[in-house]
Amino acid sequence: MKKFFLSLLLGISAFVSAQNTLKGTVIDINNTKIAGVNVILPELHKETKTNNEGQYILNNLPNGTFVVVFSSDNFDMLTTKVTLNQKETIFDTTLLENHSHHLEDVIVSTAFNKTQKQNVMKVEHSSIKALQQKGATTLIEGLATIPGVSQVSTGTSIGKPVIRGLSGNRVLVYTQGVRLENQQFGEEHGLGLNDNAIESVEVIKGPASLLYGSDALGGVLYFNPEKFANANTHIGNFKQKYFSNTQGSSTSFGFKSSDENWKFLFGGSHILHADYQLPSKDRVLNTRFNETDAKLALGYSNSSFSTTFRYNINYLNLGLHEHHHDDEHAEESEEEHNEEHEDHISTTPENPKQRVLGQILSLNNVFYLKNSKIEANIGFITNKRKEFEESSIASLNMNLQTLNYDLKYHLPKLGKLETIFGVQGMNQTNKNSGVELLIPDAKTNDLGVLVTSMYQWDKNTFQVGFRYDTRHIKSEAFGSEGEEKFFQAIDKKFNSFNASLGYKTNFTEKIEARFNVASGFRAPNLAELTSNGIHHGNNRYEIGNAELKNEQNIQGDLNLEYNDTHFEFFVNGFYNHIANYIYVSPTGNSIDDINVFEYTQSNARLYGGEVGIHLHPHPIDWLHFTSSFESVIGQKDNGDSLPLIPANRINNLLKVNFKDGKVNKDTFIACGVNTTLPQNRISEFETSTGDYTLVNLALGSEIKIGKFKFEASINANNIFDKAYFSHLSRLKSEGIYNMGRNIIFGLNFNI
Repeated sequence: MKKFFLSLLLGISAFVSAQNTLKGTVIDINNTKIAGVNVILPELHKETKTNNEGQYILNNLPNGTFVVVFSSDNFDMLTTKVTLNQKETIFDTTLLENHSHHLEDVIVSTAFNKTQKQNVMKVEHSSIKALQQKGATTLIEGLATIPGVSQVSTGTSIGKPVIRGLSGNRVLVYTQGVRLENQQFGEEHGLGLNDNAIESVEVIKGPASLLYGSDALGGVLYFNPEKFANANTHIGNFKQKYFSNTQGSSTSFGFKSSDENWKFLFGGSHILHADYQLPSKDRVLNTRFNETDAKLALGYSNSSFSTTFRYNINYLNLGLHEHHHDDEHAEESEEEHNEEHEDHISTTPENPKQRVLGQILSLNNVFYLKNSKIEANIGFITNKRKEFEESSIASLNMNLQTLNYDLKYHLPKLGKLETIFGVQGMNQTNKNSGVELLIPDAKTNDLGVLVTSMYQWDKNTFQVGFRYDTRHIKSEAFGSEGEEKFFQAIDKKFNSFNASLGYKTNFTEKIEARFNVASGFRAPNLAELTSNGIHHGNNRYEIGNAELKNEQNIQGDLNLEYNDTHFEFFVNGFYNHIANYIYVSPTGNSIDDINVFEYTQSNARLYGGEVGIHLHPHPIDWLHFTSSFESVIGQKDNGDSLPLIPANRINNLLKVNFKDGKVNKDTFIACGVNTTLPQNRISEFETSTGDYTLVNLALGSEIKIGKFKFEASINANNIFDKAYFSHLSRLKSEGIYNMGRNIIFGLNFNI
């Protein structure tokens, strides 16, 4: 059965190479053997840990020269290269002690899968565990704590990522190694993922069209799925959280098992939240939601190839808070709403509501040839979105199906030169079966071809790349011409040529710099091309423009970093010029007393950056202080401000790590003070937002009682119950504050 499964998926008989083993012992300068050191082959996606004798072993490795990373909390990370051309290669190494507690990450979202120190492009990386320690209610809330990342939110259930002032179809999301498509054009269409069985996230802040094609103009969120267990191990876990503000809960569990070749992983979660509570103790009607998620993964690897099949199903049932835009309803208080709807601790949404069923199937393959390799990824995504207004029959019913593929050939290295040639594509259909339409039935086909090269010498790295894309959108007509809800048929092709250039150097052992300049593009989406009707989410009549052109941008980035044993400093600056920026503009007319807006274009620019420090002074290495400031300004050519530009933020965190005791391990206490400055640079249909400061507390520890151990955590967010408006909250226009105090209790049992 196993042989049948492998031959069915890959036809691997043509790829045969020797099975190599890498083994060795890791010690410190005192010749003491070090246990628990991570030994990683990033290019092969292989990883293990040293045992109590400091020994490690990695089997089923192909021929070639590969980067090996040795990392541990208490030692300097070591990055080196080994050549595998015999049955058994022994590589012993010595690690030096440090006190920085800073580990380098292997970056998957860039083409060459290097560690951050080797990477030309600055990529923000965060583990999901680190985001969870900040007490975020949802995955998108955790992402919004990363410098340069924000969210457009509608209560707690809907959040859309914003990267340096760009959002919607300008930010691309990757998960399970494939492009996620889930009707992200809509303002009330959320991320569509939760943190179940996700290991980490990588954020590319800037145009990434070279690697990902259209819609990566503003940046990329790349979610890395949970890793398989190391060879010949079995791991289970159970997590439980309680959220005081929404009286919500999150329950998740997982199990994974691996031998030398086969790997298996399964995880599930169920999340319930009632209406969120304001500092006034009133609750915001129908912001409740519930979510069920399950993920399955099956992998196989040997010295010739590796393959991983993953499946994710996510069901989201969320309430939509009713917006009131006239004076009569505006005078109605949230308290009066509460009197009409007494059951605010229910997690069952009322109408209007959405039910979204998303499924992701992916197959990720790597073939190892003699001196090169081939990556072949394919994904199939379905997104069924229903919206209910006044009955149990869905008024809106959209079914989006997407097939995408990504093929990359890593050519044999020529000295210090590495080159990748790639082909990517997408076939997508959108089908409506409800009585209302937001976008028409349509088909979209993408095809892109790219080549990128990296050259490394001494302490310098140079990377260049080129790409050509074409997108074909064909939609069907709907309704009668001249009437509301008429969608004209379109048959449009969009083409774009893009390039990127990057350079990274080390001025000294402690100072490194990166400079990147890249272009990106985004083809207009169906809503921008074809809209003709009332958009109830923002109470305006929108008219599309079938003559819209590509958005085309060019962005320059400069990153400087200083890394010392006890002090780290970074500064990131960017300037982004966008030609043919698409936005809606009021016409001055109205239909049925609803203001009419049309989609139009003009050039725009965004600029700003992030700066931050991390201080952990000697000899009190258990004390950590981090501080960051981020700012972005967005303007059209005429000087008017762009919409959805986040306010400037200052984030401070003081964290204390305690030494391990007999009962507790990895214990920490943290206090965060986050200040958001006023936002007065607003578009014509936004309102200014005042400043506010939130204080958050966190406590966590791993507790061991005999052979039984578990992790416990407590987070208290907005500890002083501050009433505030986030500038990117869509409920701000209703005079509805963001969430009040929220205390989160968490338990994690490893089996």
